[in-house]
Amino acid sequence: MSDYTGWIVQAAAGRDRDGVFCVVGVDQEQRLLLADGKRRKVSRPKPKKLGHVRPLSDHRSEFAHPTIRKLKQGQPVSDRELRRALAAFKEGITLG
Repeated sequence: MSDYTGWIVQAAAGRDRDGVFCVVGVDQEQRLLLADGKRRKVSRPKPKKLGHVRPLSDHRSEFAHPTIRKLKQGQPVSDRELRRALAAFKEGITLG
């Protein structure tokens, strides 16, 4: 499984459908660990299967935010940093 850390995704299934999250890691069962810094904190990310999310950014169209770079380098990020990065991402695109 490739490294999805730092991807911005939109939940396509479940009660958090249409929510925008950042992938903060992958667990042992190959599920993505999603956090948004508000409902889902970085300390308790939501595990979600790859098929239940829709990528909004990936390695080809990388979102260049300092918080995302920190995540990709394996450095810890705060919930506040993650909320600001997601807000900047949402400001730059129109979800639909």
